[in-house]
Amino acid sequence: MTSDEIESFFWDKVPKSWFLGRPTIELDDEEILCVGVLPGGSAIDDFRGSTRAARVDIAREAESRFRRKVSWGVELDGRTTLFTTQSTPVMTRLRLPERATLDTLIDAGVARSRSEALAWCVKLVRRHEAEWLADLRTALVNVERVRAEGPTTI
Repeated sequence: MTSDEIESFFWDKVPKSWFLGRPTIELDDEEILCVGVLPGGSAIDDFRGSTRAARVDIAREAESRFRRKVSWGVELDGRTTLFTTQSTPVMTRLRLPERATLDTLIDAGVARSRSEALAWCVKLVRRHEAEWLADLRTALVNVERVRAEGPTTI
């Protein structure tokens, strides 16, 4: 399934009354995250409770169809709140200096484990290098487009 097909599924299934405009869909190979903007003055807890059954139904259908877990969130007054998210283990190999960095974060009380310390580092890079990461993603989309337009093997 393409990201366009997944977006279309959610845009068709999510009731128009839930959000201001279409929800934003982010995805990778394991998870689909659907985040919509609530009207000002809304209560996140009220929205979460009143839409739970419908969100579960939509998620079940999407998970069966796309073979990925579905997570939900909302944006209100510029702040995003995620209801459910998947935490996926990632294997990495680190040399002594990188492990020492993680251990320093643990010793300082910033993180409780190497896993949590590594997640903290990734969040820090995402926060401080957001523009660069966005440029990189755009470049990758262009690479895929050019690759698709290129010659094919017989």
